[in-house]
Amino acid sequence: MLSTSDLLVIVAVAVGSSLVVGAAGLAVLLVARRVPLLARVATVALTALASIVLGSYTIMRAMYVSEHDYTVFLAVAAASSAASLAVAFVVGGVLAREGARLRRLAHAVGDGRPLDEIAVRSRRARRGQSAELAAVADELVSASERLEAARAEVAALDASRRELVAWISHDLRTPLAGLRAMSEALEDGLVAEPERFHRQIRAQVDRLSSMVDDLFELSKINSGSFRPAHDEVRLYDLVSDAVADLRLVAAAREISLRETGAPGIAVLGDARELTRVVENLLANAIQHSPPGSEIVVSIDRDGTGGATLSVVDAGGGIADEDLAEVFRAGWRGTPARTPHAVAGRSGNAGLGLAIVQGIVRAHDGEVSVRNVEGGCRFDVRLPAAV
Repeated sequence: MLSTSDLLVIVAVAVGSSLVVGAAGLAVLLVARRVPLLARVATVALTALASIVLGSYTIMRAMYVSEHDYTVFLAVAAASSAASLAVAFVVGGVLAREGARLRRLAHAVGDGRPLDEIAVRSRRARRGQSAELAAVADELVSASERLEAARAEVAALDASRRELVAWISHDLRTPLAGLRAMSEALEDGLVAEPERFHRQIRAQVDRLSSMVDDLFELSKINSGSFRPAHDEVRLYDLVSDAVADLRLVAAAREISLRETGAPGIAVLGDARELTRVVENLLANAIQHSPPGSEIVVSIDRDGTGGATLSVVDAGGGIADEDLAEVFRAGWRGTPARTPHAVAGRSGNAGLGLAIVQGIVRAHDGEVSVRNVEGGCRFDVRLPAAV
C-alpha cells in the first residue's frame, strides 16, 4: 500500500507534468491564433494526452517498472492517443462545419437576403449544434429581423420625404405663380382694382409664410431640438381662445364650433405650442367638414388622472387603410392635389397633423384618431398638472 508521502509525490509529479505540457500547449494556441478551429481542437486534445503520458511515464520510470509493463503502457498510451486524436478531429470537423454555417448565415444577414431564406439557413445550422452556437444563430436571425425592420423604416421615411418635397414644391409653385402674375399685371398697369390685387398678394404671402413656419417647426421636431416649456396651462382657456380665433373661418363655411368641458383641468406644457395643436386640429376638421355640420371640442379627465382633449367632426371619417398614415408628414386626406387652405394655414401641405403629433409627444402625451358615426375623432392625451 502506498504511503501518504509516496502518494503526494505521485500527485506532485502528475500536476507538474500537466502544468509543463499545458503551458506549452497554451503557448502554441497563443502563437497560432489564426489557425483553423480543427487544428486548435487537435492541439487541445494532444496537450491533454501529452500531460497524462508524460506524468505516467515519469512515475513509471521512478518506480522501476519492468520492461514488459512499460511496453504495455506505451502500447496502450499510443493506441489511446491515436483514438483520442481521431475523435478530436471528428469533433473539430463538426465544430468547423458549424462555424462555416454560422459564417454563411452572417453573410446572408449582411447581404440583406430575404428573411425566409435566412430563417431556413438558421434552422439547418441549429441541427446538432451546441447550445452556444445555436444561441449565436438565433441572435443572427434576430439581428436580421431588426435590420429588415430598420431598412423598411428607412425606405418608408425616404419615400415620405420625397413625397413631401414633391408636394411642398407643388404647393409653393402655385402661390408663387400667382404672385408673379399679379405683380406683372400691377407693373404693366393692367389692373382696374389694384387694392384687390394687393389684398390677394398679402394673402398669398401669409400662406407662404405659414408653410415656411410649419416646415421649420417640423424640422425642429424631427431633429430632436424641440424643447417646449412646462408651465401650468388651463386647457379650457386655451381651447376657448383657439375656437374664438377660428369661429369666423368656420362660419364662413357654414360650420359651427362648440366647446365643452370642465374649466379647471390643467396640464404642464407650452401654451403657444398647445394652442397650435388645437388650431391645427380645428383647421383640419373645418377643411374636411361639410357645410351645415358641427365640430365639437371637448375636455375631460381620463382614467389615469391625465387630461384628454377631443375634436370630433362630421367629415365622413377616414378610410381604414389611411388611419395609420394620418400623422405622417405629407399625408393628405383628400384626393385633390391642393385642397383649400383654412385661414391661411398650410394644413393643405400635409404638415399640420404631423406637427400635432410631434408637439404632443414632446409633452409626454399621445394623439390618436378613430372613426365615429359620420366623421372622425382626434384624442389628445396629456399628463395633468399636479
